[in-house]
Amino acid sequence: MTVAVMQNFVLGVFAVVYLGMILGRLPGLVVDRSGVALLGAVALLAGGALDSRQAWASVDMPTMSLLFGLMLVSAQLRLGGFYTLLARRIAAARLTAPGLLLLVMLAGAGLSAVLVNDIVCLAMTPILAEGTIRRGLNPVPFLLGLACASNIGSAATLIGNPQNMLIGQVGGLHFGSFILDALPPVLGALFAAWGIIVLLSRGDWLLSRQVAPAPAVEFRAWPTAKGCLLMGAALVGFLFLNVPREVVALTVGGFVLLSRRTETRAVFGLVDWQLLLLFLGLFVVNHAVAESGLLARMFAGIRATGIDLSQPGWLFAVTAVLSNVISNVPAVMLLLPVSPTPQDRLLLALVSTLAGNLFLLGSIANLIVAEQAADLGISITWRKHLRVGLPVTLASFIITGLWLWVRWESLLVAG
Repeated sequence: MTVAVMQNFVLGVFAVVYLGMILGRLPGLVVDRSGVALLGAVALLAGGALDSRQAWASVDMPTMSLLFGLMLVSAQLRLGGFYTLLARRIAAARLTAPGLLLLVMLAGAGLSAVLVNDIVCLAMTPILAEGTIRRGLNPVPFLLGLACASNIGSAATLIGNPQNMLIGQVGGLHFGSFILDALPPVLGALFAAWGIIVLLSRGDWLLSRQVAPAPAVEFRAWPTAKGCLLMGAALVGFLFLNVPREVVALTVGGFVLLSRRTETRAVFGLVDWQLLLLFLGLFVVNHAVAESGLLARMFAGIRATGIDLSQPGWLFAVTAVLSNVISNVPAVMLLLPVSPTPQDRLLLALVSTLAGNLFLLGSIANLIVAEQAADLGISITWRKHLRVGLPVTLASFIITGLWLWVRWESLLVAG
C-alpha cells in the first residue's frame, strides 16, 4: 500500500470514528461511541496502518491507570451506600426550595471534584428525585441543578472528569496549582448557575404527585468509611507525595479489592469499562492520524482559514464548539497537541468541561440524570435542559473568560 493510499485509509477511518463521536453511533447500527472508537482502532490494525506494538504504545497508560484506580474507589463508595445516604440527607434538609437547590449543587459539585461526576449523578439522581417528590417539590430544577453542578464542579481538579485526567497526565500539571487556578471560575460559575435556575424556576417549585421508592443500596458504615479513607489518602498523595498520580490511584484501588465481604466481581461490575474502551480506541486512532502527518496538515489548514489556535480566544471558541460537536474527551484529545503551555491546558480543561452544560447530549452526566429521571416518570427533554443549559453555559464562559484574561494579564506583567 503506497503512502498516499495509506494516508487516505487512515483519514477515512478517522472520519468514520469522529462521525460516530458526533452522532453518538454509526448510522444504521446500534454501535455506541466506545464501540466506534474500538472498531476504528481494529480497522487501523487490520489495514496495516499500525502494528500491535505501536497501537499499545500509543495508549497513555498513566491516564488509563489513574481513571481505573479512581473508578475502584467510586465503586467502593457506591457499594457502601454512601451516595444513597447523602442524597437522602440532602432531600430531607429543612430548607426553602432555593436553599435546598444550593445544598444539592454544592454537594454535587464537591463530590464531582474528587470523584468521577458520572458516578455521582448515577448514584444520586433516583434518591434525590424520590426525596424531593415526597416533599411535594418539583424534582426537575433539582435534577438539572445536580447535572449542571456536577459538570461545573468536576472542572475544579485534575481528577474530576476523564478529560481533566488526560490533560493533567499528558500535560504534567501540578495537582494543587491546578486547583488554585481553576477554583475561582468554578465557584463563580456554580453560584451563577444556582441563581439562573432559581430565577427560571420561580412559580415552578411545587408538585403534587406520588412516586414509587427508588431502588437504593443499603448504607453500610465500614465499606463507606473505607472508601472515604482511601479517597482521602489519594488526595493526600496527589497533593503532597512525589509519586506519580496513577501509582497513587492504583494503590488505593488495590486496597478496595482487599475485602473479606465484597467480591471483586461486584467492584469490577461498577467500573465504567465503556469509558476505558473509548479512551483506548481514541488513543490509537489519534496516534495513527498524527503519525501519518494528517493531524499536522489538518491544523495547518485551520490556520490557513485565519483561525490561530495559539491565541487564547480562538482556542477557547474552538474548544467550546468541538466539545459539543464531538464530545469533550475526543475534543481534548484533538486539541492537546496544539495546547503546549500550562495556561493553554488550564483553558482546555475548564472550557471543555463547562461546555458540557449547553446541550442534553453535551455530557454523559446530563444523559445519566435524564435517563434515571425517566425511569421514575420524570421528563427532562432537550428543550427543558436547553432552557437552563444555555444561560448557565454562557454565564460560565463569561466568568471563565474574564478570569483567564485577568490571569493571562497578570502573568504578562510578572514576566
